[in-house]
Amino acid sequence: MLISNNACSVPSSFWLTGIPGLEHLHIWLSIPFGSMYLVAVVGNITILAVVKTERSLHQPMYFFLCMLAVIDLVLSTSTMPKLLAIFWFGACSIGLNACLVQMFFVHCFATVESGIFLAMAFDRYVAICDPLHHTSVLTHAVVGRFGLAALLRGVFYIGPLPLLIRLRLPLYRTQTIAHSYCEHMAVVTLACGDTRVNNLYGMGIGFLVLILDSLAITASYVMIFRAVLGLSTSDARFKTLGTCGSHICAILVFYVPIAVSSLTHRFGHHVPSHIHILLANFYLLIPPILNPVVYAVRTKQIRERLLHIIKSGTQPRNI
Repeated sequence: MLISNNACSVPSSFWLTGIPGLEHLHIWLSIPFGSMYLVAVVGNITILAVVKTERSLHQPMYFFLCMLAVIDLVLSTSTMPKLLAIFWFGACSIGLNACLVQMFFVHCFATVESGIFLAMAFDRYVAICDPLHHTSVLTHAVVGRFGLAALLRGVFYIGPLPLLIRLRLPLYRTQTIAHSYCEHMAVVTLACGDTRVNNLYGMGIGFLVLILDSLAITASYVMIFRAVLGLSTSDARFKTLGTCGSHICAILVFYVPIAVSSLTHRFGHHVPSHIHILLANFYLLIPPILNPVVYAVRTKQIRERLLHIIKSGTQPRNI
């Protein structure tokens, strides 16, 4: 329902376009997107099950990996079911409150994931630069506090985003959001009235999370590389750096798609809108897909446990 105020209106719902410009391909796009979502769900649930059952993996790095798996499940599930409903059933309508809740979950858990990567960088720093105190510093309780701190930071940073929209921007020029989910700026740009506070807050949170977190992670790895270069043999240096490989790959998988999407959105004014939307969806899907793969391939215990499960499932049972 719309309550009109000249050219602006108070909407009770919005209309998501899916992938604008590619509406005729929605049913075909549902195949890769649905497949990627299924792979993400199965992969992250598998990681959680393997770490839970394999006691040798009850270590800080793998507890952080479980946190990443839960976050990735929330991130992908907050957008993909609705996107698939748009593709399959044309279910483009989303209530105002549901839109704001989706916005909160997407931005909050992306912020939480960045915080977990920062905590994992600290874990690698302690493990390599102060290995004798690693188990005493990174206890299970400390790991839990890191996870809670990352969650609370996400809630504290992102909570005001939907509240500022709800309280400051009641009027909108149109109900149609040219996006596949309720992304903050996609909603704000539709609003009538002064959106400077919303824009500045969104940009400030982006700076705090992406720039400062990435700088802190970079600083930790500078100290790690300095410590590694001080090792006596090349074999020791290679083996030590190998323990960071999975974390570095996961960081790149998370930050690179976000950076590409953000730069394209800010400076790619001539890039078609469907490219912007596809990139925005990929950065929510690529980390949930690749994180389990990266850790399964590079972590011996996870790889061996998975192979054991596969072999057990394929062996014929004696009747």
